[in-house]
Amino acid sequence: MDGHGSGSPRGCREQVRFYLLDHRTPLGRIIDVSLLVLNLVFVGLFVVQTYPLAPATRALLWRAEVVIAAVFAVEYVLRLYGAADRLGEATDPYTVVDLVSVLPTLSAALAVGPAVAANIGFLRAVRVVRVLRFYRFTRDEEFFFGTIEHSTLRAVKLLLTVLVIFFVGAGLFYSAEAAANPGIENFGDAFYYMVIALSTVGFGDIVPATRLGRWITVAGVFAAIVLVPWQARKVIRAWTEDVVDVTCPNCGLTGHDADASHCKACGHVIYQEYESDE
Repeated sequence: MDGHGSGSPRGCREQVRFYLLDHRTPLGRIIDVSLLVLNLVFVGLFVVQTYPLAPATRALLWRAEVVIAAVFAVEYVLRLYGAADRLGEATDPYTVVDLVSVLPTLSAALAVGPAVAANIGFLRAVRVVRVLRFYRFTRDEEFFFGTIEHSTLRAVKLLLTVLVIFFVGAGLFYSAEAAANPGIENFGDAFYYMVIALSTVGFGDIVPATRLGRWITVAGVFAAIVLVPWQARKVIRAWTEDVVDVTCPNCGLTGHDADASHCKACGHVIYQEYESDE
């Protein structure tokens, strides 16, 4: 969602790149909002399909999932097509997540033969990573509804990180435990377990019944220990430190103390102006 101006793109590739990144023109906003809504539906379908459903309903939801995955696959191809640096775009973490989030669904939809069919259960379990697509919408401070403060964006990323850890952990735990654990009947049960386990409350009403389930719990705890404090530190720093958006002309470092006259990284004189408290 990198923001770009409203200048007129020239060639076809430039137009594709412009409208996939733009959120100021009407068309750019429509694309932005549409992708966000489809992502919400895409994640919701995974959750709903873990509950008891009529065969006709389940088949309908599966077709909807395949259609949305195909839309995201087209978006992925268009991003590569329109990118100025295609190798850089292909290896960008956001783009890699885009690809990984749709591969399980498309692979299951196109699977032919017993060897591939045997892995469909695993492939569909990996669909839980589709929630990581939401990080693309927090790439910068500019959104289709306007611009938010940097500190607010940090807080949004912290909240998203917590929810992603719970969601991904619950999805993987459900996939590992549903067939062997009578306490895990749907995604809601798995989500409840992950919240209780990662918050160290530990009621003990649900415990892992498989070795994989235990390792998923351990991985979730480690992820919470590492990622949440890391994001929280950035939020606290953004809210407490008096930092202004000034870029050093020598090394390019952005963000300096309000009373800084030299770059804190390279020592280059930046001559930042500030008002004295006296």
